[in-house]
Amino acid sequence: MQSFIEKTKAVLSDRMILRRILFTLGALVVFQFLASIPIPGVDRVRLASFFANNEFLGLLNVFSGGGLTNLSIVLLGVSPYITASIIMNLLTMMSPKLKEMSQEGEAGRKRFSQYARLATVPLALISAFGFILLLQQQGVVPALGSFALILNVMIVLGGTMILLWLGELITEFGIGNGVSLIIFSGIVASLPRVVSERIATFNPADLPVYIFLVLFAAALVYAVVYVTEAERPVPVTYAKRVRGNKVYGGVSTYLPLRLTQAGVIPIIFALSILLFPQLILNFLSKITLAGAFGAFVNSSAQYLLTALANQLVYGIAYFVLVFLFTYFYTAVTFDPDSISKNLQQNGAFIAGVRPGEATSMHLSRILLRITFVGALFLGVIAVLPLILQASLPQIGTIAIGGTALLIVVSVVLDLIKKIDAQVSMREY
Repeated sequence: MQSFIEKTKAVLSDRMILRRILFTLGALVVFQFLASIPIPGVDRVRLASFFANNEFLGLLNVFSGGGLTNLSIVLLGVSPYITASIIMNLLTMMSPKLKEMSQEGEAGRKRFSQYARLATVPLALISAFGFILLLQQQGVVPALGSFALILNVMIVLGGTMILLWLGELITEFGIGNGVSLIIFSGIVASLPRVVSERIATFNPADLPVYIFLVLFAAALVYAVVYVTEAERPVPVTYAKRVRGNKVYGGVSTYLPLRLTQAGVIPIIFALSILLFPQLILNFLSKITLAGAFGAFVNSSAQYLLTALANQLVYGIAYFVLVFLFTYFYTAVTFDPDSISKNLQQNGAFIAGVRPGEATSMHLSRILLRITFVGALFLGVIAVLPLILQASLPQIGTIAIGGTALLIVVSVVLDLIKKIDAQVSMREY
């Protein structure tokens, strides 16, 4: 507690850190203001009905930072950029040039991010066009002419690019990762509304259930923090080197391998894979096409939507995708061959393991085992709200599901570390 008070005093007394925090808060206020500006001609009654009948839109609303609830100009949020990042990461597995670029230090990462931003534009255009057409068919948005449709699509595209720009400004001039903070602020901003709705519809008979949920949520937060911070230390020893009259090396340290090396990214990847097809299928099930082909498209899309609407099928698909993406993203971000080569070049070795290929295989085996545990944990967290809603139907929709909770906890932990790093840098 004393350490926390001292850190707080250090933050408040440092103008540079305080300026960064205020800039971040100001950017998030601008984002919430944009999320409250609706696109023209929205029927709010039909919009509420449409949301009630489409559970997957609630997950999409997480990435729009709450902008989808009001059909705001930022209704797509940062989801097109996340999808573009997924595509770019997938391409690194197939293109040696892209993989080499992503490993070229700061300059390579900037070029890689620039390609992801460029890929965001066509993805946002396609998503905005399909989503607005779908809303037209549902009567949420009035029938639009060609010019009005293009104008609305460009407005939504502009909103997405403004959010992306805000996120990068936060990353550069504020504290923490801008895109993650935008998602985080959308989740947190929805809490007062959800809590007030629960208070208005509170039934005293359900009090034991709510007490259980509060205790369960506290235990879940503890588990998320514990697993997120968990590490598997790999002992590393630096060989002694004699240069002139001085002796270098001879120290022992460890290589920390995180249990959830991929963080929250696998869940975001899995959600994007699940949500984007559902959006397209919703559009195809309503589109009017002549002939037998049109009937086939409508019936096929409706069949797939019905299958995905089944909670068991949806939950299994969600769990499997999270599990697989955890291994995929860990393989992208952690290269045992590169780590082994760096250790060998710096005269370091793992006790009992030969340098080079043997070290790489040793690290791969450890990473394979701990990633299995991390992938299971992330998968369970992802489908936990579905399990709770099936077990306790009287609670309705969970205010903050496992995905949102994991994002919130991860962002808060990262934010605390960034602030602590800024304080430590000023002290030294």
